[in-house]
Amino acid sequence: MWWAALILPEASGGSGSAPEAPGWRLAELGTWALQFTPRVALVEGATLMELEASQRLFGGQAALRERVREAAAAEFGIHRIGWAPTGLAALAFARAGVEGVDPGVPLARALDRLPMDTLGAVAPHRGTLARLGCRTLGDLRRLPRAGLGRRFDAALLEALDQAHGQRPETHGWLAPPETFRARLELMSRVEDAPSLMHGAHRLLLRLGGWLGARHRGVTAFALRWAHDTLRARAAGEGGELVLRTRTPTRRVEHLARLLAEHLARTELLAPVGELELEALDTQPLAPPSASLLPDDGASDAALDDTLERLAARLGAARVLRPVPLDDHRLEHMQRWQPVGEPLPRARPAPCAADRTPQPSWVLPQPLRLPVRDHRPVYRETLQLIAGPHRVEGGWWDRAPDGVQHRHAQRDYFVAFDARAGVLWVFQERLADEGGAWYLHGVFA
Repeated sequence: MWWAALILPEASGGSGSAPEAPGWRLAELGTWALQFTPRVALVEGATLMELEASQRLFGGQAALRERVREAAAAEFGIHRIGWAPTGLAALAFARAGVEGVDPGVPLARALDRLPMDTLGAVAPHRGTLARLGCRTLGDLRRLPRAGLGRRFDAALLEALDQAHGQRPETHGWLAPPETFRARLELMSRVEDAPSLMHGAHRLLLRLGGWLGARHRGVTAFALRWAHDTLRARAAGEGGELVLRTRTPTRRVEHLARLLAEHLARTELLAPVGELELEALDTQPLAPPSASLLPDDGASDAALDDTLERLAARLGAARVLRPVPLDDHRLEHMQRWQPVGEPLPRARPAPCAADRTPQPSWVLPQPLRLPVRDHRPVYRETLQLIAGPHRVEGGWWDRAPDGVQHRHAQRDYFVAFDARAGVLWVFQERLADEGGAWYLHGVFA
């Protein structure tokens, strides 16, 4: 087994009776730790992680240790992490400010050197044990077990045995919460929106940990801020930004870049003293593939990142994508929507193979053409080289005014003109149109 114990900076001191961190901070640390392993326990004001089964997933013990160390320091300011074959031993090392067992040194010998206060079960009996001459865990272990068991409660011997791996440990494993909402009080008041990114990035790291533990990706999240009402009461309580992504993601770097683009275009009405981040919508997300062959999803993710950053910089209404619709009418085969909006769950049914050519460009509105000798004219009389291709549909569709219908009965043709090139034209078959001709598209 391989365990890590993390102690928050607020829980200062090197003993089991040291002040504990606030409960919400400890819960946030526990949730964050779930991205590395599902076996996380909150024990005596610290967070224990059993990492034996996670080593392969993260590239080995050394790589996992470095990743935990760097992430814990960046997110929570943690620099006291203990590593050991048992959870209580790792916790004792962390309290003593020791990383773990040196190579080639037995666990018992390494524990014997630690102050006895590093074992939490010692706290109720510290005074008595000190009068017996105990200073270290080695002194405690050398006392007669029978006498130790009679004079003190069973929890002391049990904890001592568990720390040495002589008795199995029993912990209540932490389950990630169903929803994510985290807050952060800023070190000082912030007066411009881009400067909120420092605190927001810390919240995004916690969001990434929660998403990893839940095996989900976020598609919508909100950053809220609370104003310092003592300095600007007229500004209201605060503000918020709601961001959406094209596809589920838990990549903190991308979410941070996206949020930074939005904050750069945001103006604060008053100084801000507190931030809150909430995940509004999440979806299941499989872990990245470890296959040797390249994954198409990587290029898709890069495209999503670029489009979302462009939308944040230029405005959502200026970066659009087509959404196919189940309609035979050329002008209603698709609609355009902002890239940040989720795609509809229902997709058009695949059509049978259709060899009918489709134009490269479609006019916003069909252009009515004059007719000469029963043939359409666009600059010159057009030569029909393919067709007809009959399209009928839209009898159910009406214009927004609710009066005009959008029923289409058309015969489409590919037409050619030496000056205009290859065109897409149609002749109306509706009785009220009288067989009128229209230009609808142009082939590149």
